[in-house]
Amino acid sequence: MITVLASLGGFLATLGNLLLNAIAIYRVILIVYFLLSWLPGAYQSTIGQLLIRFCEPYVGFFRQFIPPIGFISLAGLAAYFALNLIEFGVIEVFNFLIRLLA
Repeated sequence: MITVLASLGGFLATLGNLLLNAIAIYRVILIVYFLLSWLPGAYQSTIGQLLIRFCEPYVGFFRQFIPPIGFISLAGLAAYFALNLIEFGVIEVFNFLIRLLA
């Protein structure tokens, strides 16, 4: 029974690390997406179109609630910070589950 719980704890740690790595990769993708807004015509490129399809559903959710101030949209900043909060939540949930099974 203890070996099953230990292996389940190892599985949870691996799953948690996988999720944290996915969040870290998405964070980098978001930064590249935001930096493309400074380059004229960058969103019309193949990479720009791919990033739009990958990032816009997440950032667009925040655009519904945070209107732009002049020509500056703060939705991307809110999306980035929300992703950090999600990361902290994932860490705490998996730490709790691992401690629960240990």
